[in-house]
Amino acid sequence: MKNDNKIQICDCTLRDGGYYTNWDFDVDLVKSYLSSMNENPAITHIEIGYRSNPVPEYHGEYFYCPDHVLKLASQLCKNKKIAIMLNERDTQVKDLDRLLAPCLSYIHVVRLAVDPKNLNRAITLCRVIKEKGFEIGFNIMYMPNWINDNIFIRQLKKLDGLADFIYLVDSFGSIYPEDIQYAIENIKKETNIPIGFHGHNNLELGLANSLKALENGCQIIDATITGIGRGAGNLRTELLLTSLNAKKLVKVDYNKLNPIVARFEKMKLKYAWGTNLPYMISGAYSLPQKEVMNWISKRRYTTESIINALQNKKNKIIDNFDVPLLRNESPIKQVVIVGGGSNSMKHSHALKLFCLKNPQTAIIHAGTRFVHLFNELPNLQYYCLLGSEGYKLEKSLPKLDLSNVKCIIEPSPRKMGTILPDKIIATTYELSEINFIDDYPNSLLTLAFQLTVNLKAQEIFLFGLDGYDLKTDEQMIEVSKENQILVDRLLFLNMRLKTFTPSKYQGLETESIYSKL
Repeated sequence: MKNDNKIQICDCTLRDGGYYTNWDFDVDLVKSYLSSMNENPAITHIEIGYRSNPVPEYHGEYFYCPDHVLKLASQLCKNKKIAIMLNERDTQVKDLDRLLAPCLSYIHVVRLAVDPKNLNRAITLCRVIKEKGFEIGFNIMYMPNWINDNIFIRQLKKLDGLADFIYLVDSFGSIYPEDIQYAIENIKKETNIPIGFHGHNNLELGLANSLKALENGCQIIDATITGIGRGAGNLRTELLLTSLNAKKLVKVDYNKLNPIVARFEKMKLKYAWGTNLPYMISGAYSLPQKEVMNWISKRRYTTESIINALQNKKNKIIDNFDVPLLRNESPIKQVVIVGGGSNSMKHSHALKLFCLKNPQTAIIHAGTRFVHLFNELPNLQYYCLLGSEGYKLEKSLPKLDLSNVKCIIEPSPRKMGTILPDKIIATTYELSEINFIDDYPNSLLTLAFQLTVNLKAQEIFLFGLDGYDLKTDEQMIEVSKENQILVDRLLFLNMRLKTFTPSKYQGLETESIYSKL
């Protein structure tokens, strides 16, 4: 690799890192980051975020990059080219005036994230953006989908005179160094537009692929501080700089770099970006990592259940278990839904006494955490299973009597596939549908509530559905919001829903279990 002074590095920490922070960053952190990047000579471009049309959900500043964000970046990074990204799929020509007019005074480069299926539409957008005076990075996503498509690659000559860079985007983190060389060689046969590379780190090949890209004439590489980025994350900026500095290809001010790296390393303890076995599998088989990221962040699924889902997707299998539908259940006057909160353990003795007094009451376990506490009761019991619950149940199986138990799983097709210990297959049934609510989360409480509807329960008591403290982390707050929506729906349907134990969920009438003993 020769030092011909053409190596350029685009740091896209705030834009790609927003997938973990919902594009919210502390303003002091941003100022420190921008100053650090500005004072490191090897960084030539800084991508600060998206410019986006409004969407019906919350995203933070760096998803929209309003004027004050653009201005701040321009003020603190006078030595760099500032970039924003547009998502081609969500942007039409009619949107460009509104999206880009505020950028004219601050932004040098517009990067267009392009689905290769929409190449011609993206070229139309590119032409209008170019007329507005911006440099253009044409970021072609999903490399495995087009790398061997010679017809597609030949069409890239249409970008001559429009794009300033054609970016190869390893969206799945599945590309190997030999693929990089092959792609660059073929693209260079069709166009002289400079080439860039944006890699994901599922297989921890971000650095190797980037160095191979540079060796083959790529002129600009993307990276992020500590590798923060969607799914498994990106090539670490500090690693790329150190590697190139060791080869005397770039200069690095480590005194300016180290403090901001340390701050993002601290954030990493909270958000835990980086590769793991599910991300490795999604990368190895070029599977989208959006779902994997969602599964991991919700903490609803074990690594095993995520791997199971990925293997089903790879093998194009809808599900790996067929079980009978739950049919013709006799109506049950009263049910108790047992949750995983600490009150289930704290008041377990009271529920046992209640159930012994009321043997016709059914127990529905929204999770398997406490099934061992109540297994010896004469009451009919239902175990709701989702995600990792089959594995959790397996640990308790040697001690469980399943003669009066039915295991319940969600309707097919199940996104996560099905993981069932052999011992419970004969007593497992799937719900035919979820119909008490239209848009429902994949959750154990959804299964439990649907089962109460199917059983035509006249009284429903919650036990150990404690709710979450407002000081808990963001993922658990989201789960709490989902649960509240489910509670609200049952109340809206005039179901007689009460709680036997203290709960933070709103709208519930409390009827202490001790008043029933």
